[in-house]
Amino acid sequence: MARAAAGDREAFTEIVERYQSRVYNLALTLGVRQADAEDVAQDVFIRVFRGLGRLRGDAQFRTWLYQVTINVVRSHFAAARASPLVDVAHGEDDDAPAPEPAVEDPFARRLLDRQVIDRALGALPADWREAVTLRDVEGLSYKEIADLTGAPLGTVESRIFRARRQLRDTLRSLIGKQDRP
Repeated sequence: MARAAAGDREAFTEIVERYQSRVYNLALTLGVRQADAEDVAQDVFIRVFRGLGRLRGDAQFRTWLYQVTINVVRSHFAAARASPLVDVAHGEDDDAPAPEPAVEDPFARRLLDRQVIDRALGALPADWREAVTLRDVEGLSYKEIADLTGAPLGTVESRIFRARRQLRDTLRSLIGKQDRP
């Protein structure tokens, strides 16, 4: 971090290589379309590059990186809502059947599972999706999530509880639709 903050581009390249898949996947999990996730990740690392010099020595880089990612994702959605040409809902039809898996193919099964989970996450309110993703996917503590989102600790706990409950119900419903002939 210190080398990158001092302007060492090779050190910054190492940071990008180390964290780019996490930023990309976090953007996807927060609801960014796959077609836009690379652009969002690129914007994140541009902001990180510009802000490295301001990073406090005691601040955890990973937590700060997630804060930058959340801010870029929020900006992305705000811009998408302002543009009539962009479909924030990903163009998905909620009543469309889930794709049929090739059950014998483990890769296809995992891909289908990921699509079902992404669909369930996409049904959550944005603040619930942020909280549950940061907790259950990224492993942040409730306090870290509260600090990142600016929400009180009790609100974070409530969002995660409600998100998990809605995810459970949505996943049961979606999985039930897949199991029917």
